[in-house]
Amino acid sequence: MKKITTAVFPVAGRGTRFLPATKAVPKEMLPIVDKPLVQYAVEEAVAAGATKIVFVTGRYKRAIEDHFDNDFELERELEQQGKDDLLELLRETVPPGVSFVSVRQPAPLGLGHAVLCAEGVVGDEPFFVHLPDDLIHGDVACLEQMRQVYEATGSSVIATEQVPREHTKRYGIVALDDVTANPARITQIVEKPKPEDAPSTQAVVGRYILTPAIFDLLRTTGRGAGGEIQLTDAIADLLGKESVYSYSFKGTRYDCGNKLGFLRATVEIGMAQPDIGEDFREMLLETLDKK
Repeated sequence: MKKITTAVFPVAGRGTRFLPATKAVPKEMLPIVDKPLVQYAVEEAVAAGATKIVFVTGRYKRAIEDHFDNDFELERELEQQGKDDLLELLRETVPPGVSFVSVRQPAPLGLGHAVLCAEGVVGDEPFFVHLPDDLIHGDVACLEQMRQVYEATGSSVIATEQVPREHTKRYGIVALDDVTANPARITQIVEKPKPEDAPSTQAVVGRYILTPAIFDLLRTTGRGAGGEIQLTDAIADLLGKESVYSYSFKGTRYDCGNKLGFLRATVEIGMAQPDIGEDFREMLLETLDKK
């Protein structure tokens, strides 16, 4: 069984829900406390064994590449000022032994198309797909949990969680061969079904482990929901060729693709910070008392 060493990050979207902040700043660079979303994502992938990080980018995304590049001038300045703690923090942004590759998605044709754009870098190996909008916080990194499932099954793995039935139209939804099992084999997957048509309320969230067989299917996948090439549709075809498993991860998911989810992540992760957490909690309580 081939080890998973590559993680693909589709980061070409414009983040229009956060305009005007995202007019010039990629949404993946918006910070939760003191780290941008994309850094949380890369740290999770590295914790799961990834040594090659592939950003599928679009225009206006140069800041992501710059963030994971070495900044020798800033490092020298911090070193001269004796700010060793900040220097160490800065150097940790680029983990040793990890390489970064950027691939341009020429047009906004959907998640499936973005994954297909990474084929030349991924090659004939299993790989992670990580959507930075979904920040998942837990004792064990979500991708690491999924990697363990992959090694036990030898199959593609998709992270899922239960959602209210009225929300199925926002997600890919899976049907399982055994609803009591975790992981469980997927028997059906549908992109954004109406609540009355959804086969379950088990929703796909932004983590995947995929075998390279997905690329051949993506090349022939037509436009689906929203007029885009949907990764979900290619996975539906993959079900006819090999097993794909759903895994209900352990941890808390923050949907940072919308403002409320982003604010919730900021508050809860902020309160967990060892240096400011208690003061932040007191500040929130004081603010609520004033209301």
